[in-house]
Amino acid sequence: MKTKITFIAFLILSTLFIQSCAHKKKAKGPEDEIHVVADTAEYLIIKDALQNTFGKIIHTPQPEELFIIKRHSFNELNSLKLKKNIIIAAPISSGSYTSNYLNTIIDSTVNQMIKNDSVFVINKNDLWAQNQLVMILTASDINKLNENIKLKKDDLFYYFREASNKRLAKGLYNPKFEQRKVEAEFLKKYKWMMYIQADYQLALEKPEDNFVWLRRGVNTDSERWIFVHWIENSTPEFLHVDSIANERDKLTKKYYRTSDESTFVELYHDSIAVTMNSEVNFNGKYALMTQGLWRFNDGSGGGPFISYTFYDEETRRIYMLDASLFAPKYFKKNLIQSVDVLLHSFKTESEVDSVKKEELFEELDD
Repeated sequence: MKTKITFIAFLILSTLFIQSCAHKKKAKGPEDEIHVVADTAEYLIIKDALQNTFGKIIHTPQPEELFIIKRHSFNELNSLKLKKNIIIAAPISSGSYTSNYLNTIIDSTVNQMIKNDSVFVINKNDLWAQNQLVMILTASDINKLNENIKLKKDDLFYYFREASNKRLAKGLYNPKFEQRKVEAEFLKKYKWMMYIQADYQLALEKPEDNFVWLRRGVNTDSERWIFVHWIENSTPEFLHVDSIANERDKLTKKYYRTSDESTFVELYHDSIAVTMNSEVNFNGKYALMTQGLWRFNDGSGGGPFISYTFYDEETRRIYMLDASLFAPKYFKKNLIQSVDVLLHSFKTESEVDSVKKEELFEELDD
């Protein structure tokens, strides 16, 4: 598994930057916009690397950019301080306006580390606004910065994706709209739980196959499907892209079927919508993330999906958490992200806080 790059908090000279987060306004703007502050000549050199890092195209099946990059000159920085996602990019000693600014806010010790090429990314959460991520990208010179962005693009993307997911989670996880009794039943019977919104229905429960299916928006033009599947007495050797694809197809062929049983769901591979497999950190566990398209086997419809498969050492289980969308009239990038956030609420029994567990089990006594 790739190791995430180490980042450090930078020392700030201005007292403006150390004010209490409680007194800051909330960051605003679209989740998928990243505002890049960089001088024109330097930006032109790193532009393609930034686009390849953050502007990845996913097919849902419409092509959609995961993040939209908006470049700004240094004199626009003050107008951006309430935005959710900000990058300030420049070499540390180039003499550009942005470079000079970085030299005023970065501690001399860190400055030397940058010149020695031991640090190039510095993250600061809630710098000017609540729920904000400001990332500084810098290096000894512009070519080294460009090289580092290309080399660590997955890690850089991960930081902004995680920040965005945390913001969405704050809006999604609402105790008023939580099916606590269903969560408690799953925890008691199957030794796992996840947050279940009020508008999700338990579509299917097959203990003999260790399979639970939840649905939202049944028979509407915007359906969401989530399943949890686990394999007992397994080993990490299962974590292979072919094994995961075969297991998913086996499950969806059996359970994701039309009402007349004539059509079923399968993975869809073509020259455009390639299924992507990535090694990721899923709630502290090594996991394989699979993202791509599904289709009905008769070609009558389809949509995007995302899944995580990981081995839980304590229970010796392989878990597969999967979310799919069927929303042919809509762009689906934001919908995929919302179900992704729900998947990340998953916990095994040992990960559930004892107080939370006790509160959930009390629901079963009511």
